[in-house]
Amino acid sequence: MKSLIECRDLAKSYRNGDLETPVLRGLTFTIADGECVAIMGPSGSGKSTLMNILGCLDTPTSGTYLLDGRDVSDLSDDDLAAIRNEKIGFVFQSYNLLSRTTVFRNVLLPLVYAHTSRAHRETAASKALRTAALPDTFWSYRPNQLSGGMMQRVAIARALVNNPSLLLADEPTGNLDSKTGESVLAALQALHRTAGHTIILITHELAVAEHTGRIITIRDGLITEDVTVSRPRIAKTA
Repeated sequence: MKSLIECRDLAKSYRNGDLETPVLRGLTFTIADGECVAIMGPSGSGKSTLMNILGCLDTPTSGTYLLDGRDVSDLSDDDLAAIRNEKIGFVFQSYNLLSRTTVFRNVLLPLVYAHTSRAHRETAASKALRTAALPDTFWSYRPNQLSGGMMQRVAIARALVNNPSLLLADEPTGNLDSKTGESVLAALQALHRTAGHTIILITHELAVAEHTGRIITIRDGLITEDVTVSRPRIAKTA
């Protein structure tokens, strides 16, 4: 199977004056195109730093990161921004939706910045919202009129609107009650099953990670475990 992500001896340190703090300490792994993977670890383990590098929000101090065969380890900010717009969708714990505009416009906004036609934007936004299983009766609502689970579905639709190669979900159930969190995980599982997107789920909870097919565990900037989940947990929709 084709590799979408290849990391070789990936390291990241932060410097404050003469003090250098290592966060990632030489990670080597691959993620195949179409995999659903959890990156799990406690607070301070380095998983958020790794997510930022995988999402082209940051670059490693050393090592190599290939995304879809392209070395993105040391690109300029403009080049990284272009790759994010073309290949990566983000789903954040805090939703990051614009409160003063509608659900539909929240979803199509990334395409406005991509300078696509109005017809294309509207078609793509409609498709993404349907894929995220948000009924069209809610498309004219504003985010503050929705439940947390529905807002997260809007965030998923927005992440999908550019048809990205990679979907990164950062603690997507962290602000939700357990029942609503299950419905969001069900939406992500359905997306992976039907559309075949590569999904990386960042979490500190084993119960969430077990909904994926593979769990990479990080502690103190090192991979301590990389296991295949033979029978992923099936999220309940109700």
